Amino acid sequence: MNDCRTCVIDVGGGQRGIFGAGVFDCCLDEGVSFDRCIGVSAGGANVMSFLGGQKGRNYAFYHEYAKRKDYMSLGNLLRKGSYIDLDYIYGTLSKEGGENPLDYDRIVSFDGRFYIVATDAAKGEAVYFSKGDVPRNDYRVLNASSCLPVMCRPVAIDGVDYYDGGVADPVPLEKALDDGADKIVLILTRPPDFVMDGKFENVAAKLLQKKYPACAAALRDRPRKYNEAVARAKELEKEGRCLIVAPAVVNGTGTVEKDDAVLESLYREGYETGGSIAAFLAKG
Repeated sequence: MNDCRTCVIDVGGGQRGIFGAGVFDCCLDEGVSFDRCIGVSAGGANVMSFLGGQKGRNYAFYHEYAKRKDYMSLGNLLRKGSYIDLDYIYGTLSKEGGENPLDYDRIVSFDGRFYIVATDAAKGEAVYFSKGDVPRNDYRVLNASSCLPVMCRPVAIDGVDYYDGGVADPVPLEKALDDGADKIVLILTRPPDFVMDGKFENVAAKLLQKKYPACAAALRDRPRKYNEAVARAKELEKEGRCLIVAPAVVNGTGTVEKDDAVLESLYREGYETGGSIAAFLAKG
């Protein structure tokens, strides 16, 4: 299949995204590349560092920077209305001259396609930002994709408010297929048999209902979309068209997890599990 189009999807999951960071670092070490890359929430940041060829970059964000009060804290929530300061993460730290800048030139030189998924807060619909939507030193698409409802204020881009991409499209498998992908690597941050029950989504939706009713509806529908997409991925896996890369267990690891041992274990598992990707892509 010389003309086979490959795609990697990283669905994110807050601090659990360190699993995906490990997967991508393994891919960089093994010289694995893709024709398409799709990132949701923290998965978008993982994709960007991967495209920048920056092994270990995201590890520092999950392991070191996340402990800083400027990164996420109740102080941020009280002062700025957002528990997680996305401007600090994707601005102060990530721009040129920052502590750990993205390699913008290498990212935009990628000759394939990449998408960062966000949710239009007013419409409750997924938006797929691409290369042309990322100006130099302006990573607001990552802010938008990672903007957790309730925990963060919505992110405005060109007058439109956005929330986390996982609200409207938690597992953008159909986007990959519609975009012509023949073989898909799907990075999950929960075990493959995890079933989303919607308890958090229902609570958060009530808080969003008044200002963003369409987004609240999308949030309530998120568990169904997640569960159906993972089930579809399993079908494609049986056909040899998809490889699901996921942790065996997460033991209650949360979206804002800070425990070093837990994070290190997830990263290592991601790196080791990522070793199966090259063989999957090489199969005809």
